[in-house]
Amino acid sequence: MKILVDADACPVKDIIIDVAEERRIPVIMIMDTSHPWQYEGTYQNVKVMTEDKARDGVDIALINLTNKNDIVVTQDYGVAAMALGKGAKALNQNGLIFSSKNMDKLLFERHLGQRIRRAGGRTKNPRKRTKEDDERFLKALLIVIDEIGEAKE
Repeated sequence: MKILVDADACPVKDIIIDVAEERRIPVIMIMDTSHPWQYEGTYQNVKVMTEDKARDGVDIALINLTNKNDIVVTQDYGVAAMALGKGAKALNQNGLIFSSKNMDKLLFERHLGQRIRRAGGRTKNPRKRTKEDDERFLKALLIVIDEIGEAKE
């Protein structure tokens, strides 16, 4: 098991690293060149990868590294769907755990939003991040880690 993070503008990097260190899980943070970030902590099992700013470059690199029983943290529904297809678990930065039960609905909503924007319409902006969002993410991450641990036993 490893945790792969679509780290471009990811607000929960520190939470992920804290949990990974506590549970001794390797972490790979993948970001493009326009989102430079350097890990300055002490956990030795954090790898930061930088991809060229090509369309979907980070997404492709992340999915290529994903295996069964890995954890993918992303806000991209397409990346989450591909991770699920490879037998990984996926969740977003707000603690939404992606599954086959909610993926079709989420992808359809994304499609509708894209159509509205292409037609010149507007969709709502994300709200300001709260402490509760961080707590919800932490709880979901621990649930996913425990689910994978139980599945391996």
